[in-house]
Amino acid sequence: MTRLQANLFLLFSGAIWGAGFVAQSTAMEAIGPLWFIGLRFAIATIVALPLAVVEGKIAKKPLPQKSIRNFIVIGLALFGGAVTQQFGLLTTSVTNSGFLTGLYVVFVPILTVVFLRRRPHWVIWPGALLATFGIFLLSGGALSSLTGGDLLTIVCALFWAIQMLLVGIFASDTGRPMLLSMVQFAVCAVLGCVLAAFTEPLSLEVIENALPQILYAGVFSSGVAFICQVVGQRYTTAPQAAIFLSSEALFAALFGGLLLGEVITPIGYLGCAVIFVAMLAVELIPELAKRRQEAEAAA
Repeated sequence: MTRLQANLFLLFSGAIWGAGFVAQSTAMEAIGPLWFIGLRFAIATIVALPLAVVEGKIAKKPLPQKSIRNFIVIGLALFGGAVTQQFGLLTTSVTNSGFLTGLYVVFVPILTVVFLRRRPHWVIWPGALLATFGIFLLSGGALSSLTGGDLLTIVCALFWAIQMLLVGIFASDTGRPMLLSMVQFAVCAVLGCVLAAFTEPLSLEVIENALPQILYAGVFSSGVAFICQVVGQRYTTAPQAAIFLSSEALFAALFGGLLLGEVITPIGYLGCAVIFVAMLAVELIPELAKRRQEAEAAA
């Protein structure tokens, strides 16, 4: 696979995830957020199951002890992110949700400093300040204008960051990304369905009305996009992968405008741009500096 083809795979992942925000938002016109999460991840678990089985058969080393327990912990973090994002979409726009969710890119290195005591790259702190300023602009120039959904989505980004941090701690040496995906999807499916059974009504008609969105989120957002990401990142550079995957937020804004008729103020668009710049800076500058140092050392 050429680098161009790999980057197109990553761009396709970003487009799928961006459109997924629309599916998540419109689904709640027919079904409760917890049932949507439970059913969505149940389908995602089924999609990941055969991939996990094949992965296990070709694995060169046995699964380390306690891996399943660690995968479950990762699934709990994923569930926290899924719940806060889904409930946030009840009172915020798809555009806002896409860009605010992307703040996990800034939160990950900050959490690494707090919990792992690792010295961060200098760009983390201006990146965090820039992202905060972007949120201020996205709110229309007054933080009091942030909705409850906006705040929940920021918490969602924090959960995504925790999930990514836990993957780095618990799963990097297992060599079983598909098994990890299946287990964390299953955790979300079980918790979502159990909690929904006690709090939200459900009928066959409700499922039928929300079925297209459930299938899209389960099959494409959690299945196809994940596979495209895994394949694409093997054949391109980390900086290019970061750029194309970050397009998720841009596609969320695009589809929110085209499909839902969402309108955002000019200052809001400026806020989106500032957040996007902060996301890219945190991802790209450390990687480019690392590559420059390696090139100088080799020379």
